[in-house]
Amino acid sequence: MEKDQIILLEDRGLISITGEDSKNFLQNIITNDMEKVDTYNSVFSALFTPQGKYLFEFFLIKSKEGFLLDCDYKFTGEIIDYLKKYKLRSNIEIVDKSTDYIVGIITLEKFHEIQKIENKDTKTIIFRDSPLFIDPRNKKLGARFLSSLEKLHLLIKKLNLKIIKSEKYYAQAHSIGIPVKGIEYLKDKLFGLEANLEKLQAIDFKKGCYIGQENTARMKLKNKLRRKLFPLQTKQKLSLGDEINYGNSVVGKVLIAKPYPFALIKLYDPELSSFVNEELDFKNGKVKILLE
Repeated sequence: MEKDQIILLEDRGLISITGEDSKNFLQNIITNDMEKVDTYNSVFSALFTPQGKYLFEFFLIKSKEGFLLDCDYKFTGEIIDYLKKYKLRSNIEIVDKSTDYIVGIITLEKFHEIQKIENKDTKTIIFRDSPLFIDPRNKKLGARFLSSLEKLHLLIKKLNLKIIKSEKYYAQAHSIGIPVKGIEYLKDKLFGLEANLEKLQAIDFKKGCYIGQENTARMKLKNKLRRKLFPLQTKQKLSLGDEINYGNSVVGKVLIAKPYPFALIKLYDPELSSFVNEELDFKNGKVKILLE
């Protein structure tokens, strides 16, 4: 992306969580620490099964009334149902705001330019009532903003931005090992640590309990991580569940096939270092693991 370009992500959902108990409610179930979320900082986080397996991922942004949860649109309804299951007597309101807002991506360079305009140096800023924040997963993915639809074009005009296609963003995320397309195929198929959520700063190991915390902490403290999610590169067609082989050993399994493929790859037996730079076999041809 160039500095004065913007990508609009029309496949994002937005959930509003408000009420006097909203912060404590989220703190008890999500993987990150709600104490980090304020008008100056936004976080990436997740929801796990009680066993510590991956369910949903999202960004959390402070709003005037409470918090906004920026997620994959396909999961919006499921996340709302999941949150309501744990609501019990909490004084909170959970509302789907997906049709009212849109998520945009700008470059880090443009974000710093806006910081200067606003005379602010925080990772999250408010620009014309729109939250704008550096992607906490990786700075190479630039910055995100949430704009109401009614203010979107005024915002784009004010910042002198040109809309470009979203493929550049998805390809960049894939190249640095961050799945964005096809994450529905990860659900309940791997542990949160296997999905690299610690590296993506979605897990806080110093906060109190959350759903799936016990197994996640045990896996980290006892160094039980044996597989990790990696992006793949191939000229042939991959299918979900395809086995990836190194010699006579099965070293991985495809969890996302297209358009930006990922596989769960062994770290040991054999050692990852022995095959990470090799062309590996699968039923339709050859594949390589991409490293950032």
